[in-house]
Amino acid sequence: MEKNLANTSPQPEINVKDSEFAEMVIIKALLNFRKEQIRKEIDQSLQDQNKEEFLRLTEELKNIS
Repeated sequence: MEKNLANTSPQPEINVKDSEFAEMVIIKALLNFRKEQIRKEIDQSLQDQNKEEFLRLTEELKNIS
């Protein structure tokens, strides 16, 4: 059966470069989000005076930076 395409808007072509760029943007956004999460957890570990957690988190932050 043939679909009625009269009411659908044309889809833009997505080339490999666009796809790779979009993937890079998403990865960068996720990395920035995780770094911010770790920084907040570091702040909390300082408030809690939890040295072990602080050291673990700072090491994790160094590894992803």
